Amino acid sequence: MSDSSPSPFDLAFDAARQAEAEGEVPVGAAVVKDGRVIAVAHNRPRALRDPTAHAEILAIRAACIALNDERLSGCDLYVTLEPCPMCAGAISFARIRRLYYGANDPKGGGVEHGPRVFTQPTCHHAPEVYGGFRETEASALLKAFFAARRE
Repeated sequence: MSDSSPSPFDLAFDAARQAEAEGEVPVGAAVVKDGRVIAVAHNRPRALRDPTAHAEILAIRAACIALNDERLSGCDLYVTLEPCPMCAGAISFARIRRLYYGANDPKGGGVEHGPRVFTQPTCHHAPEVYGGFRETEASALLKAFFAARRE
C-alpha cells in the first residue's frame, strides 16, 4: 500500500462508522493480502436478518469470493473489536495468517477473553494475534453507540 492509501484500520473504522449510521453495532473489518485490501465489511445482522452477519464473517466471505478460495492463507484481518467466539472460529477455519484488532471485548470476546478459541486443543489453526490497535478510538465509538441507545 502506498503512503497515500488509507490503512486497513482506516478502512475498518470507516466501515464501523457506516455500521453505526445504519443502526448496527459499529464494528468494521478489512482483509489484506500481499499489502492489498481485498475486502472490507461492517456489521449487518439487523439489515440482513442474519445473526452471523458480523463484520469479520462478511469480510471473510467477500475475501474468499475475491480470491476464489475457501482459505485465506497469507491474509491478515483487521477488525475494530476483539472477535466473538463465532468469528474466531471462522478466522481459524479460513486460515487467516494474522489478526489485528482494536478494542478488547471482555463480555463477548472469543480471542483474549471468554473461550479463547485459538488456545483450545480443538483449534486446528491459530493466527498470530495483535490487539489494542487504536483501542481508545474503537472503545469510544462503541461506548457512544450504546450510550445513545440508552438515552
